[in-house]
Amino acid sequence: MAYYCFKCGNEVEFAVKGGIMVGRLDACEHCGANLHCCKNCVFYDPGLHNQCREPHTEFIRDREEPNFCSSYEFRNDDTAPKKVSLDAAKSKLADLFKNLK
Repeated sequence: MAYYCFKCGNEVEFAVKGGIMVGRLDACEHCGANLHCCKNCVFYDPGLHNQCREPHTEFIRDREEPNFCSSYEFRNDDTAPKKVSLDAAKSKLADLFKNLK
């Protein structure tokens, strides 16, 4: 299994001692993003009311900030997330609006 940063998409490595151990203040070694945050959690679901599939968690306002959630489990994936370059994203956006002129 591999673990990827929600922000940069790079694979992250951390100590595994009887389970995945991500400290509350651990950060991605590639981009500095917080690792113990909702957006890296297996329960994170932006389509839900509380953005969490775990029904008994407290509401967390900033999903990218470290938190004390006791239900936190680092999301694992078999494949790396697709990286979209800034130029490609701008190009797609320009194509979307070019017919409106």
